Amino acid sequence: MADGGALSHRRVLKIALPVVLSNATVPILGAVDTGVVGQMGEAAPIGAVGIGAVILSAFYWLFGFLRMGTTGLAAQAVGAEDEAELAAILSRALLIAGAAGLALIALQAGLFAAAFRVSPAEAAVEDMARDYMAIRIWSAPAAIAVYGITGWLIAQERTGAVLAVQLAMNGANILLDLWFVLGLGWGVPGVAWATFIAEWSGAALGLWLCRGAFAGEAWRSVERVFDGARVRRMASVSGDILIRSVLLQATFVSFLFFGADLGTVTLAANQVLLQFLSVTAFALDGFAFAAEALVGRFFGAGDRARLRRAVVLSGVWGLGMAAALALAFGVGGAALVALMTTSPEVRGEAANYLPWTALAPLLGVWPFMLDGVFIGATRSRDMRNMMIVSFAIYLGAVAVLLPAFANHGLWAALMISFVARGATLGARYPALERAAQGGSGGRPPDPRRAA
Repeated sequence: MADGGALSHRRVLKIALPVVLSNATVPILGAVDTGVVGQMGEAAPIGAVGIGAVILSAFYWLFGFLRMGTTGLAAQAVGAEDEAELAAILSRALLIAGAAGLALIALQAGLFAAAFRVSPAEAAVEDMARDYMAIRIWSAPAAIAVYGITGWLIAQERTGAVLAVQLAMNGANILLDLWFVLGLGWGVPGVAWATFIAEWSGAALGLWLCRGAFAGEAWRSVERVFDGARVRRMASVSGDILIRSVLLQATFVSFLFFGADLGTVTLAANQVLLQFLSVTAFALDGFAFAAEALVGRFFGAGDRARLRRAVVLSGVWGLGMAAALALAFGVGGAALVALMTTSPEVRGEAANYLPWTALAPLLGVWPFMLDGVFIGATRSRDMRNMMIVSFAIYLGAVAVLLPAFANHGLWAALMISFVARGATLGARYPALERAAQGGSGGRPPDPRRAA
């Protein structure tokens, strides 16, 4: 495995842009899912597809660590030129995905009951949502496997292949939505079957794009795939990332809960404005993924100088994107809010807090890009610990600012959480560089090395 060529702006963009394009298909799919059931002329089917998709996404999201952990470990194997370990990492990821998917299938009755106990719905909506989820759950192994496949491809800077998988999967889903629901009249189950087929098709295409890993013997070597040290390392990285992700999600969920106490209109305005943060995340994903792939590669190779250059190049583009988003939100934020809601009250309330959405990309880009750097270096313990510190700072800020400044205080606390994540991870960056000196060669790190 070569180093992939010159480390340049062009190389960063080659990794990042397909991811940005891939992410652009996600809201389109959601709009089509909603639109086709909306043609049935009833509210219940729309609600059923919406709540069913949210519940399943929450279950699958728990295994999002598989994408990030696989990227870091596989990128380091690329840097260490260890093709056998690269193939074995893919096998481990697929085994985890299969086991997780089968567990969700086996436990579906209890999981669905618990979900509706937490988030109850009208009887008609719940019945249709259960029908929807009972179909889609059977593609859980495929949906989770796509996380691992995506991470493995990103590690090799093959984001064009990631784009191909997403376009094929989402494109098939949209076409099947139209056929099953509008053509055959299958209703809510038609949307579920469309997604079921699309997810299995996406996993199959992803495996075909990874076929090079199956050319040798390493992918099926029991001794290598189940090597104790490597399995423990993957488990440790995955566990740390899971804790970090749960706390990050808790930040945004609690933000909505705290806002709910300020009234329905304020809650609705916050929900609308959080979509600006979702756009920011989608736009910055590509540059964070570039950092993951390049930092992981040079960390595995022990090339400290190129690792630093990878951080700088990906960071420059991430900052440029953040500045563009801040400008767009500052100039066109009111128009975007008007597209998302027709309520004069919500529009007026959201206008009061639009400046925060323009500030968010400029403050959020630092933790976002550093997450990519630390994922690539598999410094997951730092990510976990700094997230714990940042979450505590966020809660403290809420306790102080919310009573004093109401919703402005809540938004200020969220911005403080971004600054805290960026500052704490930045403080740990020198240790990351020291750990890269000499390289790990894609092997489990020596515990005697600098922490």
